[in-house]
Amino acid sequence: MSTGTEPEVESELTQPASGTDEAELEALLGDRAIAREEHLNAPGFVINPNDVQAVLSDLRNEAGYDHLSCVTAQQYEDRYESIYHLKKFADPTDELSIVVPTTSENPVSQSAEPVFRTADWHEREAYDLIGVEYEGHPDLRRILLPETWQGHPLSKDYDQEKPQLVTLTEHQNPIQPDHRDAESDTMFLNIGPHHPATHGVLHVETVLDGETVADVEPDIGYLHRCEEQMCQSGTYRHQIMPYPDRWDYVSAGLLNEWAYARAIEDLADVEVPEYAQVIRTMGAELCRIASHMLALGTFALDVYGEFTATFMYTFRDREVIQDLLEDLTGQRMMFNYFRVGGVAWDLPEPREEFFAQARDFLNELPAKVAEYHDLITGNEIFQTRCIDTGVLEPDVAKSYGCTGPVVRGSGVDYDLRRDDPYGYYDQLDWDVITRDGCDNYARVLCRMEEVEESAKIIEQCLDLLEEWPEDERDVQANVPRTLKPDADTEIYRAVEGAKGELGIYIRSDGTDKPGRFKIRSPCFSNLQALAEMSEGEYIPDLIASLGSLDIVLGEVDR
Repeated sequence: MSTGTEPEVESELTQPASGTDEAELEALLGDRAIAREEHLNAPGFVINPNDVQAVLSDLRNEAGYDHLSCVTAQQYEDRYESIYHLKKFADPTDELSIVVPTTSENPVSQSAEPVFRTADWHEREAYDLIGVEYEGHPDLRRILLPETWQGHPLSKDYDQEKPQLVTLTEHQNPIQPDHRDAESDTMFLNIGPHHPATHGVLHVETVLDGETVADVEPDIGYLHRCEEQMCQSGTYRHQIMPYPDRWDYVSAGLLNEWAYARAIEDLADVEVPEYAQVIRTMGAELCRIASHMLALGTFALDVYGEFTATFMYTFRDREVIQDLLEDLTGQRMMFNYFRVGGVAWDLPEPREEFFAQARDFLNELPAKVAEYHDLITGNEIFQTRCIDTGVLEPDVAKSYGCTGPVVRGSGVDYDLRRDDPYGYYDQLDWDVITRDGCDNYARVLCRMEEVEESAKIIEQCLDLLEEWPEDERDVQANVPRTLKPDADTEIYRAVEGAKGELGIYIRSDGTDKPGRFKIRSPCFSNLQALAEMSEGEYIPDLIASLGSLDIVLGEVDR
């Protein structure tokens, strides 16, 4: 089906990023590439909206772009635009942007869902917030906002003053009794939205066939706080950085801050001092351990109700990390420690005391991890609940865009710290942890072993920081007070968060605020796979699978 006359798009011939053969890409796309764009992280090819599935299928099958990292939609004065950010799991530095413009009068584009399953939720979000419609999408409806919401909040013609009308069924009895359908033996079950096992305000609509899960539909959006809109309203230099702490608000503040810092620093060509990169790396890995400790404790609580020992033990150890982070940043949750070009300040004084506290924690950690293995992974009940449940095969995990311990627990060797190096990671000795079990048990083991690898990274950072010459301890680059990247400059950058690939897309409009700011949440993509992991299993297995994803709804909903 044709989507109408295609809008004119300014093209600019550029060289693709390293790792991409320009001639092969152009030959593969042929006449379907109607123009070229310049993105700082990747070459951009503009295609017609009715060629999306064919182009993405060829790029996946013939060129190896098997990771649809993110989908960004935006509106210009004369057109709508969808950008499919493609990568390779084997080499995430080999990136490609497929740009799909549509007319303002007819914002309809072909859906990418038949090619990449992860496009399902990403396109629903684009429809919900921007207003682009995706032809052939299996379930195109709102995802973050209520179905009754009027308008699309990130579109240019959205009226913020317009009252929202929520339609209700006037005469329906709210406490009407359950009824039985003579043609079906299935039962509808609501899990959440207010329940400890949902790890936040999550509503899981579940259909049971007897005691077996027949269908699962996560209903998200209860914690949607317009984070992207707020970032678009803030200045690059100072006003955006406080927001990332509030995405994954329980553990990964510095990791979130790094995602924005990496994007804006590459966009504005800011070089971060080495000393600041070491501090960033150390702080990020402390946050990773804190996040995995929380994931382990809550998972044990979900799976076999272990509160008094495991849950409290993990919080005990997490508190030690929080004390270190409080000494470093001045805060226990909303750190706001990173700055564009570095960090806010140096290590706390006296430095020797901070080093001693950090090393005491690292020295005690191996015995504590061994204790967790005795309590949890060696527990027969735990093994029965986790082994061979929540199975997520590698190809399925890739199609859903799963990252972090979720995809590494399915045997996919993918970690941006190593594969797309940033910070000081490429100068340190550590390993990427993978497991081939593809089940809930494998994901738990991945996180526990990653704690040990993070400890190795932190120890090496401490060694470096202790020996760093005092006159070379630069914590910030010389960054202009106001940042105004060139208009229409576009970039997508990502870091390896505790839960997976946390990415930021920014388009500059020439001012000191972003024209478009898009957050790629790892939890958002990972949660999509819940139905794939749970169908055919039992309710307790569904709870275990949900816990093994380690989601935070503040990051899912943004």
